[in-house]
Amino acid sequence: MPTIRLTDRTLAARSRPATRALMQAAVTAQRAPSIFNTQPWRWNIHDETAELRADRDRQLPVVDAEGRMLTLSCGVALHHARVALAGTGHVPAVSRLPDPQDPDLLAIVGIATFASASPTVVRLHQAIAHRHTDRRPFADQPVPADGLGRLRDAAEQQGAHLHLLPPDNVVLLTVAASRAADAELADPGYRGELAAWTHQTAETGEGVPLDTTGPVGRRRVPVRDFAPEASNRPVIADIAERQARYAVLFTDGDDPASWLTAGEALSAVLLTATTNRLATSPMSDVIEVPSARRVLYDLIGRTGHPMVALRIGIPADSPQPAPGAPRHSGAALITAADAEA
Repeated sequence: MPTIRLTDRTLAARSRPATRALMQAAVTAQRAPSIFNTQPWRWNIHDETAELRADRDRQLPVVDAEGRMLTLSCGVALHHARVALAGTGHVPAVSRLPDPQDPDLLAIVGIATFASASPTVVRLHQAIAHRHTDRRPFADQPVPADGLGRLRDAAEQQGAHLHLLPPDNVVLLTVAASRAADAELADPGYRGELAAWTHQTAETGEGVPLDTTGPVGRRRVPVRDFAPEASNRPVIADIAERQARYAVLFTDGDDPASWLTAGEALSAVLLTATTNRLATSPMSDVIEVPSARRVLYDLIGRTGHPMVALRIGIPADSPQPAPGAPRHSGAALITAADAEA
């Protein structure tokens, strides 16, 4: 099967209209965030459908032995593709986990019909290009309540839930994040996995570059230190972030279908935050360590299964936007088999 190359306009011109739309949606989905920026998915486009498959070669065996975060990451890419289709007037049809005998086939996406994109969908589509994980300190400004409400609604619309932590519960999240950091950094396997995904050049199209890791300093809630041995990072003695808000995204179940749902909901929350000019950074380390995950389970009232925590705030004034992590091109992660001769 030929590999799609974004510069191959001849292929795009000869492809069927549905194939062209699915190709572009898959390319847009490459901007989806993923654990350690592993981009653990593959798109296979044929017969006017796009198959989203998990790439087990990109699963993190220490951090993500069960594949929860891999599947969640693929769910983010799936929602990005859905938004890209809807934002260009294509109503997507999605079948999730369609084949019990093929668990790595996470979804099949087609085009059901055509319809004008709503202003909300157009804004979400535009947000894909502007969203970045922002680990920098947030501004000392309160997050508007109506904006937080929109994030909660976005998660619900995708079948998940977003629990916003009241201020007096944030200390428990601090406990969970500290436990996670201590447990993981004490594990040589984790340190090796972390180093493998943070010591890459931008040309590789993957991993977490040093300039995206944020400054060193004491935080109210610790965030994962992606470069614990780096010596040339900016230092801020006290990153207070008194106005930052924290949330836990959770689902009713804890199985691959729920993990995929959590990813779609996380994408919806992140894009909605971007349209509301809010900065975000997901926190998956508090899910990876069982003792930390139990703390989050208590925080949500023991009513579901925590999938990821989220840090939310007003972006600090800066002449530069939050730096983005590199992404693979469509040529690396997308194949197509139904271009017309």
